[in-house]
Amino acid sequence: MNPIDWILVPLQYPFMQRALLVSVVVGAVCAVLSCYLVLRGWSLMGDAISHAVLPGIVVAFIMGLPLAIGAFAAGLSCALLTGYLKENSRVKEDTVMGIVFSGMFGLGLVIFSKIETELHLLHILFGNVLGVTAQDVVETSIIAVGTLAAVLIKRRDLLLYCFDPNHARAVGLPVRVLHYGLLILLSLTIVASLKAVGIILVIAMLVAPGAIGYLLTDRFDRMLIIATSVAVVSSALGTIVSFHIDGATGACIVLIQFAVFIGAFLFAPKRGLLVNWRRPAPAASP
Repeated sequence: MNPIDWILVPLQYPFMQRALLVSVVVGAVCAVLSCYLVLRGWSLMGDAISHAVLPGIVVAFIMGLPLAIGAFAAGLSCALLTGYLKENSRVKEDTVMGIVFSGMFGLGLVIFSKIETELHLLHILFGNVLGVTAQDVVETSIIAVGTLAAVLIKRRDLLLYCFDPNHARAVGLPVRVLHYGLLILLSLTIVASLKAVGIILVIAMLVAPGAIGYLLTDRFDRMLIIATSVAVVSSALGTIVSFHIDGATGACIVLIQFAVFIGAFLFAPKRGLLVNWRRPAPAASP
């Protein structure tokens, strides 16, 4: 099979067209938010919220509500609870996040095991992008476009807040609003990603693109471009590869991003491990 047919043959099927569209949209929005999370040092926050949405999904199913509403409510509750515990205890933020998300994830598993449901736990955990419907595509696109629009409107304020919160406070920016606004955007992004990669693999989608961009450039605008390009290409390529090897789509996407990260880690022009290893050490001053 030649390369053109290798790409075009899967796209003859409507389910693959929907899967490709959702994967690319999710990859783009995750990449943009990933840059801010990496700069802010909030990679674990994405992990926490993604795990914490499970009880919200199950409760929403029991109440007959859209699963996205339950996931968003649970994710936002996790973020708010983490902030409250951090501000009112001597425990550090990463410790609080670990306790909160593991507790909410455990609660979700207990509730899920006690009810009769048509939900498939593996699809919730790892996604089922090949099974998305036209309605799923519309819902995901609306959430993703809304999130990207909010980031675009407040991109300078968010950048300053992520880079130096103290300076942002000193110049009069509403730091608390930006803090919780970023958490809301993170929750929405995780909700948009559920059908594509699930609540486990979305962690990689929220970390790898930004980390790759951070290794390859010192400018934030270029970091955004690199991260988005890597995420979109890996999402499209991973979806097509999963069709040909009959593998899990989300896992294929994440593995490609992991491979790109290893390449950037080794060969990045300024920070690459091999580049620095080959670079001669500076001569000692007399």
